Amino acid sequence: MSDPIPQLPDVVLNALSPVTRRLVLNRRGSTVWEVANGRGKFAVKLGWPIEAGPGWDAQPWTALAPAREGAVLDRLGVEHVTYGEWEHGTWNIQLWREGPDLYRIWEHCRTDGSSVQPNVALGCAKALAELHARGWAHGDVQPAHFIIGLERTHLIDLALAFGGPVPERHDFPFRGCLVHYEAPEISRSVLETGTATPTQASDVYALGAALFISATGWRHVEYPDDAPRAEQRQAIVDKPHRHINVPGALGALIEHMMSRDPADRPRAADVVRQLRDAN
Repeated sequence: MSDPIPQLPDVVLNALSPVTRRLVLNRRGSTVWEVANGRGKFAVKLGWPIEAGPGWDAQPWTALAPAREGAVLDRLGVEHVTYGEWEHGTWNIQLWREGPDLYRIWEHCRTDGSSVQPNVALGCAKALAELHARGWAHGDVQPAHFIIGLERTHLIDLALAFGGPVPERHDFPFRGCLVHYEAPEISRSVLETGTATPTQASDVYALGAALFISATGWRHVEYPDDAPRAEQRQAIVDKPHRHINVPGALGALIEHMMSRDPADRPRAADVVRQLRDAN
């Protein structure tokens, strides 16, 4: 039997006075809710520690992630962000970002072979470049974290971002991200030391991997679906990335973004300029 889903704590309910609420995401250690009230729509994140179980270790950091993200957003000057602690961990409230994510909006490319829209890639690159210009690395770039809005693309989920101080009680070491988008140097560091430091160069690699999988359905490196995480990371360290079969200027740019040497990769701002020129 699965564990019961934690409900929104009183501190959040009192802050928002919800008219409607909808559970959007439920995974070990966290939930995301869409909450609406008379002031608009908000995303609410709850975190609690993951206990050890078959096939995974205990992960206490998940309890701290919402507050850490709240602190990062606060330092970036994002409006309408609040965060705090509840009996099982931490929470944050931020504005709801409306729109499909990168993987969903390019579904047609994977199903009928139609061309990708360069303006979608440009919007993602601009969102990442704006964060980098503020001196931060995202640390968890993936298709689900690019929300394609009507007016702009939003880069969400900054719990693992690196670039400035956050409250010590809400901080935790970076132990890698979703390996489908992990740069080789990040995988190598996690394998060797258990931790890594997100960089803007590793973000650019992850953006290339995110564009590639969204356009083709293929992960950047081949490894078994059911392989242990360490084995997947070792494949990223040892193997070249898959052949980039995205046609045109975007394919060549993805190839450049996924260079194994971080120093060879373009900056996010360079990606923006090249995509603008290609358009």
